[in-house]
Amino acid sequence: MPTYLSPGVYVEEVEAGARPIEGVGTAVAAFVGFAARGPFNTPTLVSNWAQYTQVFGDFVPDCHLAQSVYGYFLNGGTNCYVVRIGGERAKGNGHLPAGGAQASLGGYRVTARELGAGEITVEVADPAGENQPDDRFALLVKQDGKVVETHQVSTKRTKDNVVTVVQEKSKLITVEETSPNAVAKPDKGSVTLAEPAGSAPVPRKIAADDYVGDVSDRTGFGGLEAIDEITMVAVPDLMSSYQRGAISLESVKAVQLAMIAHCELMGDRIAVLDTPPDLNPQQVKDWRLNGAGYDSKYAALYYPWIKIFDPATDDHSFIPPSGHMAGVWARTDATRGVHKAPANEVVRGAVALQTQLTKAEQELLNPIGVNCVRAFPGRGIRVWGARTLSSDAAWRYLNVRRLFNYLEESILDGTQWVVFEPNDDALWARIRRTISAFLVTEWRKGALFGLTPDEAFYVKCDRETNPAESIDLGQVICEVGIAPVKPAEFVVFRLAQISGGTSLVNE
Repeated sequence: MPTYLSPGVYVEEVEAGARPIEGVGTAVAAFVGFAARGPFNTPTLVSNWAQYTQVFGDFVPDCHLAQSVYGYFLNGGTNCYVVRIGGERAKGNGHLPAGGAQASLGGYRVTARELGAGEITVEVADPAGENQPDDRFALLVKQDGKVVETHQVSTKRTKDNVVTVVQEKSKLITVEETSPNAVAKPDKGSVTLAEPAGSAPVPRKIAADDYVGDVSDRTGFGGLEAIDEITMVAVPDLMSSYQRGAISLESVKAVQLAMIAHCELMGDRIAVLDTPPDLNPQQVKDWRLNGAGYDSKYAALYYPWIKIFDPATDDHSFIPPSGHMAGVWARTDATRGVHKAPANEVVRGAVALQTQLTKAEQELLNPIGVNCVRAFPGRGIRVWGARTLSSDAAWRYLNVRRLFNYLEESILDGTQWVVFEPNDDALWARIRRTISAFLVTEWRKGALFGLTPDEAFYVKCDRETNPAESIDLGQVICEVGIAPVKPAEFVVFRLAQISGGTSLVNE
């Protein structure tokens, strides 16, 4: 209190009894995967698709990171963090298909299937055998000076055409004609494929540790521990690596277990998991129960893969749904709130599904926590599940887990002022008023169950929760009970047949 020595009128500013708690963000995704360029193992904030392409380049063939980030923004996502893995620190070797290195060979353009695949030389030589037609020649593909592929081809547009043969058999190059007219046989000689300026290799063979990373080195999704606002984590390229044989199914399980462990450690984010590709519902059930027996309230699993238009190949392709699902979560949070289950929502950008699920097939998967994406006539492709992978019925629903993440983080950030305050009844009363005011607001939004605030929550911080022993330890203990709203997953209408004219009013 100030000391007053002369008569007069004085004004003092005093703190109110309660301080407002501001709700934290609920829809900030993190994506880990392969990109055409950009910094390695550096979580980079991206707010729209234009920013992504500026930093990480465009779509990459056989990689799903760009398509997933695009789907995230398309479905309503805003901010996200992108971690590009690979580079010199990658534990794998070789390089993943990214394309770009090219050269002209007569009337043909030769392009490397992979960025950073070493020095690739393509040589035109005489065809094998004697008395070969003038249109035939041999195409030798050398990698780091060694002949690794030999193709006997022709300029004629038959099954032996150079474009067709190389497309089907070569693992290193593609060939395309540069003229709409008939192309002449190229002269003998060789060309070395030079990568365009600014291109950078991305790993082809990848180890589980490259995805997992380490928080001390800020690599993989382990480096995401340093970013507090992330609420969902997706690794769409994990399954693309498995498709190419660059990583085993056991390694896939190891990475997904590490994702779950990361989210459980942080306590404020959910792992968005994908199933392996090309599985039917029974195989998914077997994989879920036997191959990937995850049990966590911090993870959600989606099936099947979705079909999108892929600008990288100028065709449609199937990709894991995790990126699009994260966008649906963000859209639901923005339009309805985090308490609303992110289901019965249209998946924007999806034109088809890898597996058209029936109601009976979903009945195999829904009880074990596999969230299905289904196509409905006249209603489009929709998310038709909102469960976690937890066996605990209290944490069965995804919106309940995410609501608690939101409330816990908001209360944690909004009560930092309590630290080192005098630990007495006045402080406990201020804590009760602060948290109660915040929860009343959430109740009015429809996030809590109950006709009155007393039914929706309680806040207890008094002498009972704070005995002398805890005060001596410097602790303030506040108990908060919350009744979350749960989704109407099974809607039942009971219809009964009555006789016409019969009164239903009790006599």
